[in-house]
Amino acid sequence: MSSHISNVRPQPDQVLVDIADYVCDYEIRSGEAYNTARLCLMDTLGCGLEALSYPACAKLLGPIIPGTIVPNGAKVPGTQFQLDPVKAAFDIGAMVRWLDFNDTWLAAEWGHPSDNLGGILAAADWLSRDRVAGGKPPLTMKDVLTAMIKAHEIQGCLALENAFNKVGLDHVILVKVASTAVVTRLLGGTREEVIDAVSHAWLDGQALRTYRHAPNTGSRKSWAAGDATSRAVRLALMVLKGEMGYPAVLTTKTWGFYDSLFRGNEFKFQRPYGSYVMEHVLFKISFPAEFHSQTAVEAAFTLHGKLAAMGKSAADIKKITIRTHEACIRIIDKKGPLNNPADRDHCVQYMVAVPLLFGRLTAADYEDEVAADPRIDALREKITCVEDPRFTQDYHDPEKRSIPNALTVELNDGTLLEEVTVEYPIGHRRRRAEGIPHLIEKFKVNLNRRFPAKQQRAILALCENQERLEATPVNEFIDLFVI
Repeated sequence: MSSHISNVRPQPDQVLVDIADYVCDYEIRSGEAYNTARLCLMDTLGCGLEALSYPACAKLLGPIIPGTIVPNGAKVPGTQFQLDPVKAAFDIGAMVRWLDFNDTWLAAEWGHPSDNLGGILAAADWLSRDRVAGGKPPLTMKDVLTAMIKAHEIQGCLALENAFNKVGLDHVILVKVASTAVVTRLLGGTREEVIDAVSHAWLDGQALRTYRHAPNTGSRKSWAAGDATSRAVRLALMVLKGEMGYPAVLTTKTWGFYDSLFRGNEFKFQRPYGSYVMEHVLFKISFPAEFHSQTAVEAAFTLHGKLAAMGKSAADIKKITIRTHEACIRIIDKKGPLNNPADRDHCVQYMVAVPLLFGRLTAADYEDEVAADPRIDALREKITCVEDPRFTQDYHDPEKRSIPNALTVELNDGTLLEEVTVEYPIGHRRRRAEGIPHLIEKFKVNLNRRFPAKQQRAILALCENQERLEATPVNEFIDLFVI
């Protein structure tokens, strides 16, 4: 005999309610959050512009059916494409994530909250152009910055205590959830519609982390976030047309997310939603490298200089020890062959070897031409990672949120160089003042990759003026990025 199952429709799960209440009702009052969001916008778009130079990225962009024209569609920065908002969200999301060179959030789960900009910018641009065509006022860039802050917060707070990677799920699930919430609201959704749309984001089949880990690491990790944020726009549009939601998507026994995909565990939360994540987000400024390696790469640059001052080089190295935190070992400690650029930029040994050899680490250094140099693999074999429990503790400490690495080099003649320790990368909040000039310079370099001088100056002048940027209509802002 089977027991009776109640068909009384349940109240929405509290996780859905909390997200909807935050998106619909919470007022962002933090000037630091808005200023950081502006810097994040600049850095994210700049990284996308650099990615357009890579054919593997560029080939994925544009209308699914060549020649398709979308009246009042969303424009893709750095291109001439004007697309439906779902495909535009994919294109922008793929561009900004391709080189793994902008903001990062590290906790029990990690990820890149700026990935949400794909859906936010595409939806806001399309809606603004549609409104202007109908004689209505467009959204402003303050609406975009607000949505960015809230998407960062949703993704980041869910990541603080919940390790989706430990159950085999990729962190882009949080991009889909956060983007769905803020895009639904941005497009005029009610609290109830936000709840319904977010339920669909949890209900979807979710991406596996297979493409991020050896031996399967591949280029899907570079467009997975674009896929997630574009799916969010699709779900938002469906719910706004009246599609129903599923209120107990997380908690339903057997069939819900917790039982089906999270090993029966409920989500844990460290703090309520506010503006904490945007204020503490990590910028990748110096190196296009997976963030758990950023401080190791900085230490490698220091050691490269020390070796040069001694009249030595990487050829004189016998052994390298990286004292690090557990997440670094779990994600990017790799031995054996590396099969493609996506494999190499997730290998800490590779990312340390290149600056020790050449005194540089650029996106081009992950390509086959550079990787063919046999000295890189020879040096990789001399590098060993060991966990320091204190480093792991500091990595999870909400007051520190450090990403520490320490490098010790032993030379062939027995000389042991003094260990070089870097606890906070230059993009960390504790080094924010030091990092901002470098972030702006990075943005200038990326603008120069795509636009003539006059257009570069106009974009930079607007982006450096917080008040004027916030008041600018979204469609006018995006038009500045059209070539």
